[in-house]
Amino acid sequence: MKRILLIATGGTIASAEDGRGLSPALSGEELAACVPEVRGLCDLDTLQLMNIDSTNMRPADWLRIARAIADRYADFDGFLVLHGTDTMAYTAAALSYLIPASAKPIVLTGSQRPMTSSFTDAKLNLYQSLLYAIDDLSCDVSIVFGGIAIAGTRARKQRTMSANAFTSVNFPPLAYIRNDRIVRAGAWGSGVPARADEPTPSTEPDAGNISAPAHFDHIDERVAVLKLTPGLNPELFAALKPAYDALVLEIYGLGGIPDYGADEPSFKQAIFDWVGSGRAIVLTTQVPEEGLDLGVYEVGRAYAEHPGILRGGDMTTEAIVAKIMWALAQTRDARELARLFYQPVNHDRLAE
Repeated sequence: MKRILLIATGGTIASAEDGRGLSPALSGEELAACVPEVRGLCDLDTLQLMNIDSTNMRPADWLRIARAIADRYADFDGFLVLHGTDTMAYTAAALSYLIPASAKPIVLTGSQRPMTSSFTDAKLNLYQSLLYAIDDLSCDVSIVFGGIAIAGTRARKQRTMSANAFTSVNFPPLAYIRNDRIVRAGAWGSGVPARADEPTPSTEPDAGNISAPAHFDHIDERVAVLKLTPGLNPELFAALKPAYDALVLEIYGLGGIPDYGADEPSFKQAIFDWVGSGRAIVLTTQVPEEGLDLGVYEVGRAYAEHPGILRGGDMTTEAIVAKIMWALAQTRDARELARLFYQPVNHDRLAE
């Protein structure tokens, strides 16, 4: 029987009403006890790492989760992180970079309603996440929620109340979970070898026979997301310089950035000055699906090959934020930063 470590961090799944609104209250052990069906699935240990609303989850907490997994990696066959839904996609992406290419599954789940609610989705999510965690084909970081498994770098919370809260952006789900059965599509279930950036799943039941993957324990939190809106003043870039090392700029459509004319404040000058100061910027689209291509329109081509400007491609904003934080903690050299950013990790971007 496989050994799985359940790491509890709080979130809606652990919440209870105390008269002031929902807040985390139940422990990991109490949550597992609410789903007696898991007892026969695996040897389950629990670790109460924190008990917070996920809106309070910060990069320092990502490092705590990654360290907890790395320290216990040899002792378990897989890991299940119970997490609030609001920032789960950020945490899943961050763990994909902090513990890259894990041969053992690191699964995140939570719920839209508390475990103690009469109509909760928590019990099925917890049960199916453990099913996925003990499956021999599971590996790397993923979110299992509402009956689907999503690569940790491709998830986005799409709905605030419905049980199918998460969607997989610009990449197919890794699997569907139907009752007690995991249904994998294409390469994920056909035995086709993984790409170079993807670990080959291990079927060895002895956790100790799998060496620990690389583990990163630093991150640069000085990253902000800025959404381009009509009328936004480019002078904002200069105001942000003291507080941030990198910006993720969500631009229009396939790659549109305004050019109002010579008598108006210039986005081009503001962006070029930003990267010229040694800071990083990632351009991505604010459109949810299909990604960025700066080469299509004249208003985007000026940025396509400018040194220091990174292109988000078809990545999610959540993955971009986590990846640039991870990459900046390793290097400030523009060439090396670009190499790290464009290197595919856990399906986060299509290879260029």
